[in-house]
Parts: sequence; structure tokens; C-alpha cells
Amino acid sequence: MAEFDLIDRIRRRVHTRDDVVLGIGDDAALLRVPAGRLLVVATDTLNAGVHFPEDTAPADVGWKSLAVNLSDLAAMGAEPAWCSLSLSLPGDDAAWVDGFIEGFLELAHAHDVALIGGDTTRGPLSISVTVHGFAAPGCALRRDAARVGDDVWVSGSLGDAAGALVQWRDGGTRDAFLRSRLDRPTPRLALGVALIGVANACIDVSDGLLADLAHVCRASGVGARIELDRLPGSGALRAAFDEAGRHALQATGGDDYELCFTVSADLRDEVERLAREAGTPVARIGRIEADGGVRAFERGGAQWHPDRAGYQHFG
Repeated sequence: MAEFDLIDRIRRRVHTRDDVVLGIGDDAALLRVPAGRLLVVATDTLNAGVHFPEDTAPADVGWKSLAVNLSDLAAMGAEPAWCSLSLSLPGDDAAWVDGFIEGFLELAHAHDVALIGGDTTRGPLSISVTVHGFAAPGCALRRDAARVGDDVWVSGSLGDAAGALVQWRDGGTRDAFLRSRLDRPTPRLALGVALIGVANACIDVSDGLLADLAHVCRASGVGARIELDRLPGSGALRAAFDEAGRHALQATGGDDYELCFTVSADLRDEVERLAREAGTPVARIGRIEADGGVRAFERGGAQWHPDRAGYQHFG
């Protein structure tokens, strides 16, 4: 399959939007940004063996490569619009490409995201996606506005994807629900938009709760206290791991792509209402304090000291 045959194979399956003046097929795309809106842009690269196991189904690789980028838009409270895709492929496997595009476009269509261009090349399996979205001026959620006294919240459940990786590496029993959370994370776009004007700071949890919350604290000049017993865990995670193992996965495992956000303590009822309307469960897990750093505490008040705060590519 020649490069331009591959591009045409993808182009025939994409949908477009009225704000795409010129999409796939030229040297660059032409796009119409709505008047009075800011353009929000995020890019992530996924490499085989680093961001997904080598045996991951092509459709799941496609889904995840877009989902992790949409999660960044969700953390900004942005509305997604367009994306570009760069594929590095070790060979001309048409069946793999078809499966990949099926998963990628399934998620894109669900959120009205138009694929507008990209690049293809031969090399180790690697996928780079750039997403574009819109936000009103002064309304985007950021990392640098957490305030002392804020509650710390997270969406969904934590530790599922990391638990699936542990099971995969051990080669023993593998829970299908945990694996689905690794392969097909859910970008919390509706919740991100709902939190505009309510949340003070927000980030998506990709490298691990403690590591990502630490980014918020450094940017905001504050600290945080987290209660391990409040971390939300799925039934599948609780069935597969004991308490100590579960806490490590939830607090430091990463690959959750849930939102971690801070909100004034007097808006707890509002957060729960907005979360219900967005169809996304949330849990209050701690608070923002004046002291620097992120500290986690076990039942009974003892401080918990993990081996690491989260994943580091060059650590």
C-alpha cells in the first residue's frame, strides 16, 4: 500500500464540518475559527510498548490516540473541533490501518471532531495527534488558579488502567473491564465544559494522580492533602487488588485520563449537580493547603510515602 493510497484510504472515511474550508488532500488545511473564541491546541504522541501494549487491537490504539488528546481539551474546558494525525508505520498493513481508523473515527464522530490532515511515514509504530478546540476568552480552565481551602475532586475511578497493565505484565488472569479502561479511556469533555466558572484549576490525570496534582500545586503556589480512602475505585479494581496495591495504582499508576480539579468548598452541591448533568461520577478526595507539595494520608492519619509519584518518561 503506497503512501498516497493510505492517505486516500483514510480520507474516504472521514466526515467534515462547516468550519473546515479545506481538509485532507492539500499541503495544509484551511479552517474557520469562530469570532470571539480562543483556539485551544494540544498534542500527544503514543509509541508502541510505551503507551500501549504491543498486542493492543488496532481499533483500540486508534481510539486511545485520540482520547488522550481530547482529555487535554477536557481539562481546559474546551469544545473540540478538529484534529490532525501523523502515523509512523513499520509496514503496509492495510488491515491494521483499517482497524485503527475505525476506532479513531468512532470517537471522533461521537464528539463531532473532523480529521483535517496529517502525515504518514515508515518507521517504528508511533502515532501523533494534534487536537484543536474552542474556548471563550477568559473562561478556559488552567492549572495555576488553585486556592487555599479549595476541595480537590476527581472524576470517574482511578487505578483501572494501571491495574490492567499489572495484570498484562504478570501474564495471569486479566479482567476485561480493567483492560477496557486501559485501551479505551473516556475523555470527560462534558464535565470539563460544565466546570467553567466553577472550578478554579483543572488537569487531566495521565501520569498519576499525585504527579499531576503536583503540577497544579507548583503552578498555583500551593500544596494539597489527599485522603487515600476517598480515592474512587471500581469494583473490578477492588476485586483484583488488595488495599495497599489498590492505593498505589490509584494514586500513582496513571493512564486514567480522568479530571482532577479544585473548587471552593462552598460549591460542593453545585459540583455534584453539574457532574450528574454531565453523566460523570465525581469524588471529593482532599483539599488545597498553603504548604507546598502533595501529601497523601492513610486511614488513621499516617502519611503515606509511595515509591514514586507517577510515571516519568526520562526518570
